[in-house]
Amino acid sequence: MSLDPALRARIDALLAREPVVLFMKGNPQAPQCGFSARAVAALDAAGARYAHVDVLADPEIREGIKLYGDWPTIPQLYIRGELVGGSDIIAQMAASGELHAALGLPPPDRTPPAIRITPAAAAFLRQAIAQAGADMALQVEVDARFNTRLQLAPPDPQAIVLEQDGIRVQFDLASAPRARGLVIDWVEDARGRGLVIENPNAPPRVRALTPAQAAEAVRAGELLLVDVRPLDERLLAEAPVPYRHLDAGSAELEALPKDTAIAFLCRSGGRSAQAAEHFRQLGFTRVHNVEGGINAWALLDPNLRPY
Repeated sequence: MSLDPALRARIDALLAREPVVLFMKGNPQAPQCGFSARAVAALDAAGARYAHVDVLADPEIREGIKLYGDWPTIPQLYIRGELVGGSDIIAQMAASGELHAALGLPPPDRTPPAIRITPAAAAFLRQAIAQAGADMALQVEVDARFNTRLQLAPPDPQAIVLEQDGIRVQFDLASAPRARGLVIDWVEDARGRGLVIENPNAPPRVRALTPAQAAEAVRAGELLLVDVRPLDERLLAEAPVPYRHLDAGSAELEALPKDTAIAFLCRSGGRSAQAAEHFRQLGFTRVHNVEGGINAWALLDPNLRPY
């Protein structure tokens, strides 16, 4: 199948406009497939500046770009009009430093992060490695939201590596700086048995506020309150202090400075906890959840009633 000349001209124009262009599903803030997310992670870790084209928003481009470069999958990275490849090639080039060179960027920092594995965790990991195969390594992956994944994997010659307590620990380029100061522990308590990870680089955890504490802070101008309930629920019992809502979406709130003190409210605390965690993972550092929601607030205010 040949590419329509008009569509080819559109793609030529897109590539001429920017030196680095990623054709992907979704956008860099919200990739819509794992392969696009992997490509974005590699480019971001390299410090690349790039334009993106969301092929989901343009079916013609989605199919046309496959013919344009004779490459059957998405994402696709172009540098100065030349096709580099898809997510696997982008990740491999990032790991080897080739991507940095192609982008005219300094070589990547391959300094292993300083982490700590407690004796109990090390004993468990050594046993797991022995059972899986003595040549296995502990792969540590930390994503942009500081979610950490541990798995046993074969040694990767392109990984950033450190040896600790007889354990080979390996990181990709993006994970290494995010893992600085990481602590891996083994616990046996009321939560159960397993590995526990503490990362000092992660945004602080969501903190609980009582309705009284939230009211006091809002009235003092020290806290932004956000009611995540829809309008019909808010009309049943409305917070007696100034608040924002999400009727028009969350984009305006997400654009606030990351050190904004913000608390979330719902009927009983469940939906607000989810919203608070979303904002924490976006990098907000002073995030709260109103415990018990508006129903707990109603116990303190005679003008409110639970529902």
